Amino acid sequence: MAAKLIYFTVNGTPEQAEFLVDCPAEDVKDLFRCAAEAGPHDILKLYNPKGNIINISPSLEPNSPNSCYKLEVVAADSNTAELAVALGFDLSSMDKRLQGLEKNILIEAGETPAVVYEMKKQVDSFQEKLESVEHLSWLGLFKDLSEGTHKPSPFYHKRTLHKTRKECEHVREKFLQMSSLEVSEGVRQYLKTPTFDNWQWEDAEIMVLLQVMYTDLDFIAAFNIEPEVLQQFLFQVYRRYNNIPFHNFKHCFCVTQMMYGLIWLTDLKTKMDSVDLLIMLTCAVCHDLDHTGYNNAYQINARTELALRYNDISPLENHHCAVAFEILEKTESNIFRNLSMDQYKRIREGIIKCILATDMTRHNEILNRFKSILPSFDFTNKDHREVLMMILIKVSDISNEARPMEVAEPWLDCLLQEFYNQSDKEKLEGLPVTPFMDRDKVNKPSSQTGFIRFVLLPLFIELANLFPCLEQHIIDPVRKALDYYTEMEKALEREKQIRAQSENAAKSQETTVGTQSSADSHTEALPEASKPDAQ
Repeated sequence: MAAKLIYFTVNGTPEQAEFLVDCPAEDVKDLFRCAAEAGPHDILKLYNPKGNIINISPSLEPNSPNSCYKLEVVAADSNTAELAVALGFDLSSMDKRLQGLEKNILIEAGETPAVVYEMKKQVDSFQEKLESVEHLSWLGLFKDLSEGTHKPSPFYHKRTLHKTRKECEHVREKFLQMSSLEVSEGVRQYLKTPTFDNWQWEDAEIMVLLQVMYTDLDFIAAFNIEPEVLQQFLFQVYRRYNNIPFHNFKHCFCVTQMMYGLIWLTDLKTKMDSVDLLIMLTCAVCHDLDHTGYNNAYQINARTELALRYNDISPLENHHCAVAFEILEKTESNIFRNLSMDQYKRIREGIIKCILATDMTRHNEILNRFKSILPSFDFTNKDHREVLMMILIKVSDISNEARPMEVAEPWLDCLLQEFYNQSDKEKLEGLPVTPFMDRDKVNKPSSQTGFIRFVLLPLFIELANLFPCLEQHIIDPVRKALDYYTEMEKALEREKQIRAQSENAAKSQETTVGTQSSADSHTEALPEASKPDAQ
């Protein structure tokens, strides 16, 4: 079996790792974790020579000592080193010492005393226990992982809509163990940029990053948010996002991370008060809670419980708001519980307005309102700020194409999968089929070119008119995405034309052959004297 040799550095020290190309991903991560002497819950990131984060997996590209990758522990438990000191031993070295002791006793006494057998038994038992506990491979103990542990593709669609209790508890435990980690300054700065790659982070790690956002915007101190309450709030939010292809917890994170990045890029901390910033970040976290993967048009046409409850008026967005405040009604997850009544009322009103603004049927209404106030925009004007907050959540919600293509394109695959699922269901139930979701009429490039040209760019350009610094951060990437999908659409059209020409040529040839066969049969049927060669 072929093996890969990877060269990398840890804190400037050259290292190399060798593994089989088909080994489980977790084994590769354990190998790098061991090299970094990292704890079980520390977060590792691997950087290529260009400084981009790359995935630690069996698909790593082999390199040379001159093009080393760089391995960093970007979030580390400050207690890990103390724990190592507290343990004060290494199982493998202890085992070797016992073997040496046994050998010496055997030479001197001629037999192994019962006490040595008992010691060996205890070491074997302890090692077996450690190997059976997840995340303890950092002690130098490696266990075989079944094929079922391979990480799915970014747009893997789980069959069950709601997360299981076991799944939630597993992620919750990891999150709580990681919540005290100190995230590196490099990752904190990276988190403020639209180029952030969400696919490199697991759900528990994502919750740690969301916690960092609330901390670095000074919300913890300003609003007296207890860390354990914030952690419980984030866990309950994670729990209430469903296992669907697109509108899931990772989408929640992407929208929140883009909002967080926009706050820093536009220096909103100096232009708006902290209550407005808290509204925008929390709104982004909650904006798609309990989304089922079927849009408002389906809810209304199918007369679902949500459509009936909310009288066909933004049923999904109203539901997202309701679930958000259902979480916030519980004392243990109410991050606003130490605020005054007036502050809470303002925050609730702001979150509801912003989440309802994500209903795309209101897109033109909100964009036109923003355009009308732009020439005289005033940050001291409450109405102006409210419209800006709605625009910012809208931009964040549909911002995937502002990200690098390797991050954005998998999200489009997720979205199309969710669209196709809905159109299939509409066809099965005899409902009107949403045109832009029909798998028989829509493909990847055709779904994006019109959307970018007529929805994304006009919206992003208006925001950049207020904040010119955003031109390079969100508009240039979107224009590149439009060029990319336009070329893809042209290539597909050319391929379609070539295929049509080939099919027509094949049909023409079949017709010619059929005509010739008919003529030959006719000639064979003629009397002998009438055949051409008989003259």
